[in-house]
Amino acid sequence: MIRTDLNIGLFGFGVVGQGLHAVLARTPGLHARIGRIAVKNRDKTRSLPAELFTFDKSDLLDDPSLTVIVELIDDADEAYLIVKEALLRGKAVVTANKKMLAEHLPELIEIQQTTGTPLLYESAACASLPVIRNLEEYYDTDLLESVEGIVNGSTNYILTAMHRDGQPYADALAKAQELGFAESNPALDVEGLDARNKLVLLLAHAFGLVVAPTELLTVGITSISSLATAYAREQG
Repeated sequence: MIRTDLNIGLFGFGVVGQGLHAVLARTPGLHARIGRIAVKNRDKTRSLPAELFTFDKSDLLDDPSLTVIVELIDDADEAYLIVKEALLRGKAVVTANKKMLAEHLPELIEIQQTTGTPLLYESAACASLPVIRNLEEYYDTDLLESVEGIVNGSTNYILTAMHRDGQPYADALAKAQELGFAESNPALDVEGLDARNKLVLLLAHAFGLVVAPTELLTVGITSISSLATAYAREQG
């Protein structure tokens, strides 16, 4: 029996997109290849042949040979349009855009169920930790009472630096940005929005509860003072 390789249409060629291409290129046993890549920046120099790239999303969505769409762009609104259209056209979708998923999860689930097309987003919940797979495969018959964990690495680093090392919030944030743990605009992390979006996905898979992000109480770490962390340290 001859196994047909998956032919992937990739949206976005940043750090993650380049990493995916590199993994597939050096692992032929995965039987998957990237057939076309849609990008936004026309002026950026790229390491792959120019004919592999396009600036028109329709070149991927209209191509019947591309049966899987991997979405790895920053723009949540544009990602939603891409993912929705791909599902409606019967293309399997893989995305890591937690903001887009959290804001449109009910609609995307309905489209997925109607079309029978796979929508996969494991990495949107806890990056490389297979939490969704564990919830679906190992705890599907168990009655879960709670799900706990650290879901945002940036705030975890900042709070650790404040608590353990006594650093002020601003210094801890600056160091996190210097090390690449936090973005230059860290609002999604430090205001709790990233954790909130991940919680929407975890609630759906742990308890079958689909909620809008706005329904969840969200509190960031920007108002936590050195005095508060010192008190927490004293309390153990």
